[in-house]
Amino acid sequence: MTNSFIGIFRLGRLGLHLLHGLVVVKLHFPRWQSPQKSARIQAWAQSTLALLAIELKVIGQPPQQGPLLLVGNHVSWLDIVVLLASGPCRFVSKSEVGQWPLVGSLTRATGTLFITRSSRRDAMRVVAQMAEHLHADSGAVLAIFPEGTTSNGLQVLPFHANLFQAAISANAAVQPMALRFENAATGQHSLAPCYIDDDTLLGSVWRTLTAPRQRVVLHFGQSQHCEGRKRQTWAADAHAEVTRLLQFTSSRP
Repeated sequence: MTNSFIGIFRLGRLGLHLLHGLVVVKLHFPRWQSPQKSARIQAWAQSTLALLAIELKVIGQPPQQGPLLLVGNHVSWLDIVVLLASGPCRFVSKSEVGQWPLVGSLTRATGTLFITRSSRRDAMRVVAQMAEHLHADSGAVLAIFPEGTTSNGLQVLPFHANLFQAAISANAAVQPMALRFENAATGQHSLAPCYIDDDTLLGSVWRTLTAPRQRVVLHFGQSQHCEGRKRQTWAADAHAEVTRLLQFTSSRP
């Protein structure tokens, strides 16, 4: 089969899967309790990766106990799906994601907090909301991508420190993690799912749909506690650990 035929086939299945997820969210989520919602979201995310012919490999221990802020590098529109497939969490995401067709409704259903990155006032609002959520729910796991944008996955861009204040205010731990996409057959780094520079969302999706089988490696590090650090220092320390995790993931056999 040609790549285009494979892409069209996968696109059709993905579209039906997204629509089914939206129906479940609209009809069933209002009456389900949180554990049932979390289990269904994780199963849906795992199925999404399978439909895209993407294998998930987890290294290390996913978040086990909150309150916790999960921080890592940002490569693709798929990063949220990858993390949801590994376990329950909520996200802080740019406001534009909430406007994407179908995907916006699904991300809102997972409890995503949306932030207008260009607005300092909105960032302060989201930090306060994050701290409140982490403080109120002892099992809460919030995931952020402190680079503030996506990269090609070969290096980690500088971290913005503002959102780390939520963990300090709520006395929550921070757990670093690193994401890497690779060709499943060769283990070579893959740019197929990347969403960077002049890429359009549709272009990135189509490149992913027509790519050979992919593997995403999700490497979790050890949780860190504040121990008197300011947010700038903590962001720098977390950045160093995410960089180390990514380098280890890239150099493994």
